[in-house]
Amino acid sequence: MKTIAPLIKTYPIVETFHSIQGEGAYMGVSAFFIRLAGCDVYCPWCDQKETWSVKPYAQQSIETLGNMAKNAKAAIIIITGGEPLMHDLNPLTKELQDLGLKVHLETSGSHPFTGEFDWVTFSPKPFKSPHDTIYPHVNELKIVIAQEKDLQWAQQQGQKVPVETLKYLQPEWNSPISQSLVFDYVLQHPEWRVSLQIHKFLGVQ
Repeated sequence: MKTIAPLIKTYPIVETFHSIQGEGAYMGVSAFFIRLAGCDVYCPWCDQKETWSVKPYAQQSIETLGNMAKNAKAAIIIITGGEPLMHDLNPLTKELQDLGLKVHLETSGSHPFTGEFDWVTFSPKPFKSPHDTIYPHVNELKIVIAQEKDLQWAQQQGQKVPVETLKYLQPEWNSPISQSLVFDYVLQHPEWRVSLQIHKFLGVQ
């Protein structure tokens, strides 16, 4: 009888690297990043536009990614993008968690939720509406503020996540007015916190 080889699940990988989590509740924590290719949200101020297309990037197997993540000996593994939920994340997260790793997700939520995670950072964008399946899973809501109307978007999204969700407003790096908008808003709305991208201040990846 002919033996059928098991299907090896692969993902298009832009890069993997070991650094610190630069934002939100886990800011400053040692993290191994797995950046998947592909995004259809197209934020105009995106600092990872090279991730939008899948075509330039080689596929890597879950076994390879698991070995790299395990060998990094980081506190957490972060699956990011691009928009990682464009892919079925169940095989990848199972592989990582079977290795005893803590797995985090960074997503705009623009596609149906897949995978099993220890922490989900949800950063919805008004350019593409989030899929309803994301909301019950959110541990951390992070809204990028570039202009005043983004604060209304933040309030709308904040009403849809679980009550225990941590809520962050993050200034858009290239917007001169965004820092004061965020600062003033948080002073008047104590359910929100300020998130800064400390990796950019430190000059690291």
